Formats: sequence, C-alpha cells, structure tokens
Amino acid sequence: MANRLAQTTSPYLLQHADNPVDWWPWSPEAFDEARKRDVPVLLSVGYASCHWCHVMAHESFEDDDTAAYLNAHFVPVKVDREERPDVDAVYMEAVQAATGHGGWPMTVFLTPDAEPFYFGTYFPPEPRHGSPSFQQVLEGVTAAWTDRRDEVAEVAGRIVADLAGRSLVHGGDGVPGESEVAQALLGLTREYDEQHGGFGGAPKFPPAMVVEFLLRHYARTGAEGALQMAADTCTAMARGGIYDQLGGGFARYSVDREWIVPHFEKMLYDNALLCRVYAHLWRTTGSDEARRIALETADFMVRELRTAEGGFASALDADSEDADGKHVEGAYYVWTPAQLREVLGEDDAAFAAAYFGVTEDGTFEEGASVLRLPGDAGPVDAARVAGVRARLLAARDERPHPGRDDKVVAAWNGLAIAALAETGAYFDRPDLVERATEAADLLVRVHLGEVARLTRTSKDGRAGDNAGVLEDYGDVAEGFLALAAVTGEGAWLEFAGFLLDIVLEQFTGEGGQLYDTAHDAEQLIRRPQDPTDSATPSGWTAAAGALLSYAAYTGSEAHRTAAEGALGVVKALGPRVPRFVGWGLAVAEALLDGPREVAVAGPVGGELHRTALLGRAPGAVVAAGEGPGAGAEFPLLVDRPLLGGEPTAYVCRHFVCDAPTNDAEELAGKLGG
Repeated sequence: MANRLAQTTSPYLLQHADNPVDWWPWSPEAFDEARKRDVPVLLSVGYASCHWCHVMAHESFEDDDTAAYLNAHFVPVKVDREERPDVDAVYMEAVQAATGHGGWPMTVFLTPDAEPFYFGTYFPPEPRHGSPSFQQVLEGVTAAWTDRRDEVAEVAGRIVADLAGRSLVHGGDGVPGESEVAQALLGLTREYDEQHGGFGGAPKFPPAMVVEFLLRHYARTGAEGALQMAADTCTAMARGGIYDQLGGGFARYSVDREWIVPHFEKMLYDNALLCRVYAHLWRTTGSDEARRIALETADFMVRELRTAEGGFASALDADSEDADGKHVEGAYYVWTPAQLREVLGEDDAAFAAAYFGVTEDGTFEEGASVLRLPGDAGPVDAARVAGVRARLLAARDERPHPGRDDKVVAAWNGLAIAALAETGAYFDRPDLVERATEAADLLVRVHLGEVARLTRTSKDGRAGDNAGVLEDYGDVAEGFLALAAVTGEGAWLEFAGFLLDIVLEQFTGEGGQLYDTAHDAEQLIRRPQDPTDSATPSGWTAAAGALLSYAAYTGSEAHRTAAEGALGVVKALGPRVPRFVGWGLAVAEALLDGPREVAVAGPVGGELHRTALLGRAPGAVVAAGEGPGAGAEFPLLVDRPLLGGEPTAYVCRHFVCDAPTNDAEELAGKLGG
C-alpha cells in the first residue's frame, strides 16, 4: 500500500512511496501529528541519484520490522534536498557542527517543534566499523525521548541557540579589489595539483567556477599562470575517467586525484557549468579539445537530460544493472578487454584498449576499466577512433540505462540555458540556442506561471509545491541574460529584471547581505544563508553576478549597489577560501573590469554581434538589434546611430564610451580583456 509520498512530484520521494514506512512529506501536518502523538520526528534527507540513499532505503526503509518500529515510535518525514535546499541547509549545518562531517542520506531526529537533538548520515542494518545499527539508534533515541525528556529538550535548545548565534561575517566594508583577488590567486596556486590538474587531493571535484575566475583573471590581467592552471585542469578532466569518453558529459567527481575513477552519477549542474567553461576556454585559447568537450557536453545534456516539456532533468544515477541483473555502480560505463573484443574484434579491441586505457587488471572493480585517454598510444588515426567510439557507444546503448531523476530544478535549468545559448552562438549551432529558449519558455510558463514568484521544481510540466530559493532567482536570471545577449530578444532581459526585483525586495538584508529564502518563506529554526560556492554557485554569488550584469544592461543604480553590497562577502572569503567562492571571484573580476557594455546597432547574428559575444572581457554584456524598435528592447541600444549606414558597435564602461566602430577586428581588440 502506498504511503503519503505517492501524492508528491519528487522522483526521490516517489522512490519511497511503496515503503512500509509511513512517510510524511515535510509539512506542518507532520509536526502536528508528532505533537499529538508526543513522539519525535525522524527526518531523512536525500536525493534521487544518491547511491547510499538507495542502500539505506533497501536495507532499512524496505524492511517490515524496521518500518513497524519506526511507525510506532516516530513520525517519519522524507525530504528531497534538491526540492527543499533550505531544509537541507539548516539541518546539515547542525549535523556538521555536531559531528564534524555531513553527507547524504542525512538522518536527524527532531522534537515536534522541529528542533534537532540527534544526528547522523547513513546507518547500517548491523553494527559495523564502530557505527551503531539503525535499529540501535532508533531504540536509543526512543529511550532518551521516553526517559530523559529534559535532557533532550536541553540539547535541542542548545543546538538551536548555537545555530542562531552563527551570524555571518560579510565584508560589509566595500567590494573586493586587486589585493583580495591577488591573494585568492595565490591561495589557489598553493592548492593546485601541478601533476594532475585541479585543486586539493582526493576526492577531486571539477572546479568549474574556479576555472571561470582564472579565465576572467587572465583576460583582465594577462596572468599566464592563471590561464595555465585553467587550461591544464580542463585538459586533465577531459582526458580522465570523470569525462564520458563515449557519450560526452561529466560525472560528479573523481574518487582519486588523477581523475581516473569517477563517482558515476551525472548531474545537470556540473555539465551545464563545465559546458560553459570549456566554451569559454575555447574562446580564450582556440583549443580544439575545448571546443569538442563543450559541444559533446551540450549534446549530452540535450540527448540524455532533456524532458518532453523542453526542460532539463536533474541527474542520471550512478548505478545500473550489470550482466547479472544486479544494481552496480558504474555498470553502464565500464569495460573489460573481453567486452571490447566482443564488440570490436581482436585488432580494434587492442587498439581501443591502448587508446582508452583499458587494462587486463582493470582500473575499476572486478577487472573492468573506466575509459579515459592516457595519451601514451602515440599518434592515432582519427577516423579509426571515431569508428571505434561509434561502435562502443552503440553497444553500450544496449545495456540497461541508469535511472533518471526527471524533476526540473529552476536554478540548474538557468545554468543550462546560459551554457547552451553561448555554446550554440560560439559554434554556429542554432539548435542549441533553440533548446535553451525552450527551457526558458518552460520556466516562464510553469515555474513562474500565474503566481509571479518562482517555483523551485516541476515534473511532467506540473509545478511542485516548493518556493524558489535565492539560487533559483540568481541562476535563472543569469540564464535569461545570456539568452538575451545571444538572441537579441529583450523579453529575456525583462524577465531577468522581474526576478532580480524580487531578489531586492524579498532576499536582501542589511549591509548587502543576502538570504537563501524569501522574507515571506516558511520560517525554519534558522534562516539559511550560505555564501560559499560548492557544487553550484551559491544563491548569494549567483544573484550578485546577475545583478551586476542587469545593472550594466540598464544603468540601474539600485541593482549595481545591491551587487556591490553582496560582493562584500567575496572580499572577506576570497583571500581565505578561494576554492569555495570561485563564482564570487569571477563576479569580482567582472566588477573590476567594469563590466563593459557592448551595444551592436546591427543584425542579430551578424559579424559584429558574433565578435562581441566572443569578446573575453570579464562579464561583458552584449545587446544587439537594428531599427527604431531596438532601443525599446534594450536600453543600451537607445541613441546608437549607424556609422555611415553600416552596422556599428559601441563599447562603454564606467560611464565612458570608446569611439564607435564598424570594424570587427577593432571591436575584438576593445574586448580582448
């Protein structure tokens, strides 16, 4: 019999709809029930493509005895962290403060007032490695709740007070300048892995936002070291196992520092950010490899993640069925020499093994290897490589596919829109710009809908119940601004302005600080506020970037002031933790450069427009259009006459404009950084 989760839109919650556990979604009614029954709440937080979430579900939540105990002594509440990042953030902060680490599945025990008093992540069905079994934890919490209620209340009160006391130190005293950016660069240089690219040790995550900062810094200052770190990191990832050498697209992270073995889930946000970064690397260096990776990653997103409604799904699972029908991580992606021979025959299998680094011992588990490009096969025949790839991809397509999390998350679709719009424009792929436009249409139609506030998720064209958080507003505005630059359609600038006005009204506090949830959002035990960039730009830095671009497009003083106020946090964090504020530093580079405002009075898609889009100046905004109506679409195009009746480009920054030009080469020189 299905539980209450059967009524939800989240693929993760729907995975638990047939559990014997009597799950509730996060709701006031769940806490009312706990109050009425005088029992604690078990909060379980995860997401659809999370490997250990599946493991714990199978071991414990599908077990009748465990479920019976849970149902008798708790109100169990299940949360998809991707639908409710605010709930996840607040309790994850508590878990990390209490235990020193966090992760998913996250398991938290709460009072009926939603105050946490006991924490953990994955609990095994039997005691192991010093960790109690889930059953022991449940019994221990029940005993404490029954016999030591005063102690539980005291612990819960202390934790809530501690969280409330963690006020955020945000710069507050101005924007990041040359000195903070230089210190951030020095910090990154110290953490850079010269041998393998990337930053820090294992596990190693793709540092898309840090690379964006490095590319912008190089464009503005000519610092060769910054470009070298960016280019070498991108090369190492593109040739590693973290990149799908057959189908394109990136896995979540590498378990080793050499980028060989990935954690195989593929997330929309990683691929959107990396697609854009490789396109920008190509724009900077002209690298053929960067062009290939940008296009293959864009094609992967469209082929594997696009939904019937034109949006982009959240993720592909790491696990899929192997030849024996068992769910195994990486089964879809890895190859043994015998499997290569079966598909390719002896000669081509030997060639493919050398080219893709497939060994007899294997680089992964049970003698299988993750395909990569170790680069020791000498010069290769490109046509032969293409033929081998095509045959392996066709054979792989016959294997059971990984599951897909079909929900559309507004923020991540915003990132995908920006990536696809720019990649399509750079490489003359109007189909990619079209896909970006369709996703943007879906966000306006379904996620904004009638309510004129952004909804975080949708599934099958139906909006979810959860309000958008700051990252949704910031990333969707970023996507709309990129689309406006590429298409010359001012409606996207207007929609971005609409979203950013809500940021000013609903998410902004004193001194420029920003909150992750709106002033009128559900009140949790603490109002979440995280300025650090992790897997995606934080809402804080995403909003800062979009506010700055919008101000450059429109001349709006209010948006410029808000962007500068928000960047105080980058002044504080950039020199100390540059790896965790990469997008904030990239926005700081745009601020230091102006950003430049480029108005092209001429045809959209014409030579001057294309040259403007390919300019490397950090965060430059581009408006293109011709005719008397162009100024109505873009304020930047007002009073921009044609020079000698020919298409004309104007470049301005800091309220000063260069002489207009008809010459594409001259324009490129003005935007080289």
